[in-house]
Amino acid sequence: MSVAVSPLAPKTYPDMPAIDGVRIATAEAGVKYKGRTDLLTMVFDEGTTAAGVFTQSKCPSAPVELCRENLAGGEARILVVNSGNANAFTGKKGRATTSAVGEAAAAAVKADKSTVFMASTGVIGEPLPAERITGFLEGMAAKAAPGGWLEAARAIMTTDTYPKVATATVRLGEHDVVINGIAKGAGMIAPDMATMLSFVATDAPIAAPVLQDLLSRGTGKTFNAVTVDSDTSTSDTLMMFATGAAAKRGVTPINDLKDPRLAGFRRALNRILKNLALQIVRDGEGARKQLEITVTGAKSSRSAKKIAMSIANSPLVKTAVAGEDANWGRVVMAVGKAGEPAERDLLSIWFGDIRVAHEGERDPAYSEEETSAYMKKDEITLRVDLGLGRGKATVWTCDLTKEYVAINGDYRS
Repeated sequence: MSVAVSPLAPKTYPDMPAIDGVRIATAEAGVKYKGRTDLLTMVFDEGTTAAGVFTQSKCPSAPVELCRENLAGGEARILVVNSGNANAFTGKKGRATTSAVGEAAAAAVKADKSTVFMASTGVIGEPLPAERITGFLEGMAAKAAPGGWLEAARAIMTTDTYPKVATATVRLGEHDVVINGIAKGAGMIAPDMATMLSFVATDAPIAAPVLQDLLSRGTGKTFNAVTVDSDTSTSDTLMMFATGAAAKRGVTPINDLKDPRLAGFRRALNRILKNLALQIVRDGEGARKQLEITVTGAKSSRSAKKIAMSIANSPLVKTAVAGEDANWGRVVMAVGKAGEPAERDLLSIWFGDIRVAHEGERDPAYSEEETSAYMKKDEITLRVDLGLGRGKATVWTCDLTKEYVAINGDYRS
């Protein structure tokens, strides 16, 4: 079915600079979709390091298993991503496909199979014929060229209504380095250690263990703090690649987590991860509003995040937002069911700057007219203070509309 571009889509896209050491190609492989690109390759120069975090689902896809295995080597030469088929819950056939694609990809760049990484997104349970991919790889590797990041983001879309890209240039010592990222995701979004599919690359010379720490730590307040529908995918993959090409410009390699140059780089990376994560929320299937939820005054930050996610994942809260109804009773419900410390008579709730509930009851100054006017905005902030401690957390979600049901009811058709 045809889906209109989300009203929360970005009005413009950033100029995505080429990254030295990364070459990109896309193709129309016809995995599921006709007349659109659905296959992506990124070819990396020798010496490129790799890091990744993946779904914690107990039913991971075959490509996730391959990535986990190859990540031990810490080096990457090629990434292959297809959309339209997740190659998940496909048994021996799925593993045979990843093996065949891995061999073809390795041959295409004349590298060891352990330097191949793979991701697939789309329908679960449908076998993915290897020949839909393998026949393209040699030609794609040969024609891969610098740039093409927006095209790469388009090639990995499924129910997404727009491509998701982000970039940053940051000072590393005496020189600039570039970080680029792409992501896809609109439904089955409730990451657990990673997200949907997202790929980040930089020309900074960073050793694999350091890169892994940067990426793992960066997910907590970004990709692991968003939800669309509370469902964690079988295919969640977030990977980062560092080509090291900036060393040719005089950037000294980073092999130590305590390297002071990492501070600015880490901040820039975290901004990109948050940017991509929020773009996914804003493209939630059928979404019309972005909802930011902050919980303060909790016993701990862990407790605050669990309560915030309880609110964010509540269909009743999300449909109230869709209906522009400041139904704070549903927020009380979500706090109460979270299984975390909370006391009814200490609870306060705000929609934007409007306090709607205080000390366990409706705020005496509550104005239905004022609050209703606020709920018409595209971006809604909701805050809950528990009055118990210093724990706090912020998460992001979107509203839940009838379009979400329509998209998912028709997904395999």
